[in-house]
Amino acid sequence: MFKKIITVAALLGAGWVHAFMPQTGTWVVTSELDGKPGRGLAIDVQNDVFVLQMYAYENNGHPTFYLATGRLVDNQVSAPLMRYAGGRHLGSGPLSGQEAGNAGTAQFRFTSGVTGFVTLPGETEKAIARFNFGYPFAAPSLRGIWNFTSFGPLGLTAEVANLTVSGPATNTGNGIVASSDGLFGCEHQTSGNAAGGVLCVRLNAQGQLQRGYLFVYSVNEGEGYLLNASGSMTEQLVSVRRLTTPSTIGTGIVFKEAEQSQPDITLLEQALSDLATQSSLQ
Repeated sequence: MFKKIITVAALLGAGWVHAFMPQTGTWVVTSELDGKPGRGLAIDVQNDVFVLQMYAYENNGHPTFYLATGRLVDNQVSAPLMRYAGGRHLGSGPLSGQEAGNAGTAQFRFTSGVTGFVTLPGETEKAIARFNFGYPFAAPSLRGIWNFTSFGPLGLTAEVANLTVSGPATNTGNGIVASSDGLFGCEHQTSGNAAGGVLCVRLNAQGQLQRGYLFVYSVNEGEGYLLNASGSMTEQLVSVRRLTTPSTIGTGIVFKEAEQSQPDITLLEQALSDLATQSSLQ
């Protein structure tokens, strides 16, 4: 069942999804991810414009950076890797960096929004991936407010869930995180048909399954499928978005951590005053 999500094949019929955007953020060469300082890739794609900033080292060990820009077509891009020098340094006045040479052509091909391959000048092709350093595959990382939007043959649906309550682990997961009413919950799946993904369920007040979601996500965004009341996977594509972090800080560009308003304690103050003056306390 979960292989359907991994392959992203024929989501809602022929011609639905053939291309995707690499997720913006820090990427790494997976074989070089050893916990020590190394090379890194900052990737951003807006519309079809691909921008890469790469920090690396010269053959003498000095740090340097490169910039590459190109057009993303059919999940691939090829662009000159330009080196720069002479720009502003810490404490300097205004300085403008200048192109200091073309290191060669960098070629990228993406296999999903968070995985792909790069061929750098003078190197063989290497696997790359979006670097997830803030959200481990563990129950606490699911805390926060999530938005689920599904669309497809069943129309358009949406709901928001606030996961705040920690629960036990099931036989196939590593710990449930639920809403305060206990009617919505999610869990990372570590074994079984959904291993590697997140499974969520919505119950009604009688404890009966209303629907479910099965998805994979990276940092703040996920994709998957809607499950019906029988637990079967539908062809409803689900887009998942983390709206707040586990500490309730907004992940968007406008909304932030909710400020706690001061309650009106007039009646509380009056009750305390009345109680304090009663003779029964003497």
